[in-house]
Amino acid sequence: MSRGEETSADSAFDHGDRSDFSADRRILRIAIVAAFVGALSTVAAWVLLDLIRFFTNVFFFQRASIEPVSPATNTLGAWVVLVPVAGGLVIGLMARFGSEKIRGHGIPEAIEAILFGQSRMSARVAVLKPLSSGIAIGSGGPFGAEGPIIMTGGALGSLIGQYLHITGAERKTLLVAGAVAGMTAVFGTPIAAVLLAIELLLFELRPRSLLPVAIACSVAGFARPLLFDPAPLFPVQVLPIGLPGLAAAALAGVLAGMLAWVVSTSLYKVEDQFSKLRVHWMWWPAIGGLAVGFGGWLQPRALGVGYDVIDDLLHSRLALEAVLALIACKAGMWVVALGSGTSGGVLAPLLMMGAGLGLAVAPWMPGGDPALWPLVFMAATLGGMMRAPVMAVMFGFELTNATNALLPMLIAAAVAYGFTVLTMPRSILTEKIARRGRHIYREYGIDPLERHVVAEVMTREVATLAADVSLDDALARAISPGRLARAGASHHAFPVLRGERLVGMLSAETLAAAAASTDENLRQVGDLFGDEPPLHALPGESCRAIAARLAVHDLERLPVVADAASMRLVGIVSRSDLVKPSLDLFEEEHRPERLRATPLAALQRRFQSLTGRDESGREGR
Repeated sequence: MSRGEETSADSAFDHGDRSDFSADRRILRIAIVAAFVGALSTVAAWVLLDLIRFFTNVFFFQRASIEPVSPATNTLGAWVVLVPVAGGLVIGLMARFGSEKIRGHGIPEAIEAILFGQSRMSARVAVLKPLSSGIAIGSGGPFGAEGPIIMTGGALGSLIGQYLHITGAERKTLLVAGAVAGMTAVFGTPIAAVLLAIELLLFELRPRSLLPVAIACSVAGFARPLLFDPAPLFPVQVLPIGLPGLAAAALAGVLAGMLAWVVSTSLYKVEDQFSKLRVHWMWWPAIGGLAVGFGGWLQPRALGVGYDVIDDLLHSRLALEAVLALIACKAGMWVVALGSGTSGGVLAPLLMMGAGLGLAVAPWMPGGDPALWPLVFMAATLGGMMRAPVMAVMFGFELTNATNALLPMLIAAAVAYGFTVLTMPRSILTEKIARRGRHIYREYGIDPLERHVVAEVMTREVATLAADVSLDDALARAISPGRLARAGASHHAFPVLRGERLVGMLSAETLAAAAASTDENLRQVGDLFGDEPPLHALPGESCRAIAARLAVHDLERLPVVADAASMRLVGIVSRSDLVKPSLDLFEEEHRPERLRATPLAALQRRFQSLTGRDESGREGR
């Protein structure tokens, strides 16, 4: 077989044996477990919401009940200022003597566990997080339930994954499945929850993770009507807008992005101020609770989750002056409380602030529907703040079923996303992790090593050694004088063949040591190897798989064989070869190109070749 025929055969073998995805039957096992995790997270969400109702009744009405009530209807008067302080004291004690992991709004903690903690979360967090969040929100904290349930559901999935005999990647899938299933149960938004997993938590898009997560969210979505009202949380119908809405939606995205920038930077400035206090962080939630209490005294409807306020904003039931006062108070309370390190979520406050801004500017926006712009601003603020625009659009749609708002929401959320990407190095979710010395890169792309196979990068012309050659002869042929003294010589290796069959790889250092040995059993190169087949690569394997194999075994290169049965050597692949796909990707992304010919010129040349005429119109030869 000629060299060209051999290359063609290798190429056909390589690509014909590859699949679009890397998956095996273990995915079915994880999917079944994820279904159970989804059901369990739904129950956890029900418990969390009941805890919020219970503590709301206890703190504001001094009764043991799970009746749904609003803290705004309390009759405590000025004493209401002390209620969030009391809740903050309890949370500080729980964080100090229970688990510090309950501090914060939940999503950054889940991301950190996924990326840096091998997706391991403790049973203590699974119990204390919903309890602390119930106390924080029940005592008037201006938070949502989504952050706590994301961390609680994630902890449940992680605990089940730790009990089973599975890999770290599979445990991550169960953690994320529990997290987003809990979000589905709270809001009734299964598709948005899957998108949240893709855009924020999984850090990959593979069948091994997408399928179990989708199943967990579906189970939560089907189980939700058994425990919650199945209707959309904020049902709204809006009228479509024409072409003027395109520019208006883009402007809405800019304004929402600016709001996200102000709120995010303010939050971490407040957190910096708390870190300068000369008291233990255990007392910070109580200090933050003082600001919540004063805000709740001035604007009682700013206390608690505020789903009723969001509904009023979407239906334009509030006067402009009341909206501005309420949103300003809510934003200030939320920034101070969250900056103090208490336990609570971010989605509901962001929805309220975005809807409030939309209602405030709606009179100057096109379209006569008063519900449209609060909804558009709500989705845009969420998309810009969390850097997850697709999730934000679907979240707004599933909360309201407002089909006509999909397009303006998409434009606004995309523009807000672009605005925050250009003006903020990190989002509200990743800034907290970065402050702990851990950077997160959130861009997804196909690994260039996954796009190429070994046959495309390997070296085909290989210097080999015969197994029946004496050690001294092999050393004389393979090692030139002074070569061993040069740097890196100890890493150079030669494939050893018995006929055409590979028996192993022999480094120059090992060959020199064997030649100098007095062992009578070591006379030929083949005596250095046993019957076990050596580590090798196949032409059709991905470069990514080979890179992992080299790293695991601490090797510089691997021989490439045609197949495992024949062990016929066809090349060698080294670490330096694996750089080639990255170089191609770099040139593709960073080297500007200009088309050498316009389409018109190309058509003109094509016409000339067909008619046999040159540019002057004369016939060619």
